[in-house]
Amino acid sequence: MTTLSIFAADAPGVPRYVTEDVGEIQSELDARGVRFEQWATRPMPDDAAPEDILEAYAEEVQKLKAESGFQAADVISLSPGNPQKEALRQKFLDEHRHSEDEVRFFVRGQGLFYLHIGEEILAVLCQKNDLISVPDGTPHWFDMGPEPSFTCIRLFTNTEGWVANFTGNDIASRTPRYEKLAGA
Repeated sequence: MTTLSIFAADAPGVPRYVTEDVGEIQSELDARGVRFEQWATRPMPDDAAPEDILEAYAEEVQKLKAESGFQAADVISLSPGNPQKEALRQKFLDEHRHSEDEVRFFVRGQGLFYLHIGEEILAVLCQKNDLISVPDGTPHWFDMGPEPSFTCIRLFTNTEGWVANFTGNDIASRTPRYEKLAGA
């Protein structure tokens, strides 16, 4: 289930607020300038080709492109059998920023976005049908867990794709990981 956990940045061990109520999640994230919404399910197999996924969600993707100036969209998929899963997990676990919004729509599976906003850490466990847009410049990290299983549509303003600027802050290592928050 989609979940929001909020931690104090100076004490990120135990959340001070947790909710699974989508309305509350949207309200809390909206108050901090983070877009969160849920899209209608499109029936498709777990092994659907990227072009089929983009075609199925073409209307929603086009709307986001028009609203926010995104130039490109692609599909990323990871499964537990991927031999690079640990290296890929590590790539996203350190706090970083982007010079553009980071937009992800979960076609299947789940992943955990952490947003470091002011004196808070917001951990958003995104599930199938969830869209999250992390505003440009927002320190954050992503944990896909030890056995990743997800497919996401990604949108980019920069046609080169994902470019991270790491902050050097160790807060990600002091905040509970996917295994604890996702109940894995």
